[in-house]
Amino acid sequence: MSELKGKIDFAVVISVSNANPNGDPLNGNRPRENMDGYGIISDVCIKRKIRNRFQDMGQRVFVQSDDRADDSFNSLKERADGCKELKEEISKKKKADRDLCAKIACREWIDVRTFGQVFAFKGEEVSLGIRGPVSIHQTVSVDPVDVVSMQITKSVNSEAKDGSGKASDTMGTKHRIGFGLYLLKGSVNVQLAEKTGFSQEDAELLKEALKTLFENDASSARPEGSMEVVKMFWWQHQEKTPAVSTAKIHRSIKITPKQAGMRCQSADDYTIELLPLDCAAPEVFDFV
Repeated sequence: MSELKGKIDFAVVISVSNANPNGDPLNGNRPRENMDGYGIISDVCIKRKIRNRFQDMGQRVFVQSDDRADDSFNSLKERADGCKELKEEISKKKKADRDLCAKIACREWIDVRTFGQVFAFKGEEVSLGIRGPVSIHQTVSVDPVDVVSMQITKSVNSEAKDGSGKASDTMGTKHRIGFGLYLLKGSVNVQLAEKTGFSQEDAELLKEALKTLFENDASSARPEGSMEVVKMFWWQHQEKTPAVSTAKIHRSIKITPKQAGMRCQSADDYTIELLPLDCAAPEVFDFV
């Protein structure tokens, strides 16, 4: 595998139509919003989807969701112990080489060398934290979003009646966003990539994962086609530390309604522009 050519910055424009992109379990699973009404998709949610796409590509992933597990392990500790080389090193306890443990873990699992990972399990004397080169911001909507709530009923009781006379039309609530355009931002740090072994080939896999972020991701809250990647920008720099900062690169993306004051109902109602910068032009992928 070849070393990373240089720092990478990326941005992905995401369209959400009649879906709940990221429910908040502490708020009745309503779509996440900030105090100003802008929609939010957490960085953890985005990383979960990227990990799922890595799995779809046949890559080995350490942090797997239970419904997507592709091995026989039921916990992170079991999966870590399943790596014989890592387990043998950790079993040395205080004499264990933490750098070697990190190297083994990064070589074994793509998400560890991408996002990093904390290995700290009950009963183990050795714990280590690995910093990953790929950082992802909270994904925020371009405009405030309207959350639509609706009452739902069940046509059957969950359990047999116990004489309480509970009806089969138990009420519930579903929440969704009518429409929202979100902007995902992130970058890849070369110095950290050198430590974890994140390669140029891994960067290409990350690019593909972002382009197809919502493949095999449909659910009741996110029906097939309700979330899509509209546009993607990918800056591959030749330098480890480019002259233009990541913040300035991300600010160069301007998304505005085609008509001032209009209520946008789709991605087509927006103009997505890129301001010129004194750095290499990005790869631009259009999906609409």
